[in-house]
Amino acid sequence: MTMERTDDGKTDVRETAGLGTGGARLTVLAGPTAVGKGTVAADIRERFEDVWISVSATTRKARPGEIHGVHYLFVSDEEFDRMIADGELLEWAVVHKAARYGTPKQPVIDKLAEGRPALLEIDLQGARQVRETMPEAQFVFLAPPSWDELVRRLVFRGTETAEERERRLETAVLELAAEKEFDVTIVNASVREAADQLVKLIRSPLPSGKS
Repeated sequence: MTMERTDDGKTDVRETAGLGTGGARLTVLAGPTAVGKGTVAADIRERFEDVWISVSATTRKARPGEIHGVHYLFVSDEEFDRMIADGELLEWAVVHKAARYGTPKQPVIDKLAEGRPALLEIDLQGARQVRETMPEAQFVFLAPPSWDELVRRLVFRGTETAEERERRLETAVLELAAEKEFDVTIVNASVREAADQLVKLIRSPLPSGKS
């Protein structure tokens, strides 16, 4: 794939969406709240060093155990506004009617150009934005084994108030209905098995017709 340069010397993100130098591929992982996207991504980060995982920027507060620059880039509303204004985000959205999340664009471009497979672990709104600008990417939906299990996971992690949980479950209904928009669905019954399935997809060659 040929990569073009913009006036400021940066690679055009649309030219690196599917294959980077060396055959790297962009995979987008999305799914409902509490389905375990972050846990699956963390397992991949620990066991598969060849896969690069994007670190999202967010305006929400860090949860216990979360590390700036590892799990998220925790930024102020003012800094997030600046990132939007300067065109630094590949996608961004307000999630659960609360905090904003976004994917820094340049690191994604750089990793694909290096030939390293890249994974974006983002929300449904973000995945839709990426599909508009990078349709060659692979879109994977992470689904729960059942609705009851999704509710159990949300309650068990204990990081939200009752009001926040209710809001997230309302959003989850809409997120689950969007499964058909994705190329592949993985059911997260086991984190390790889900991670293995996802890595197999990430490492797979780009199908003919998507380049």
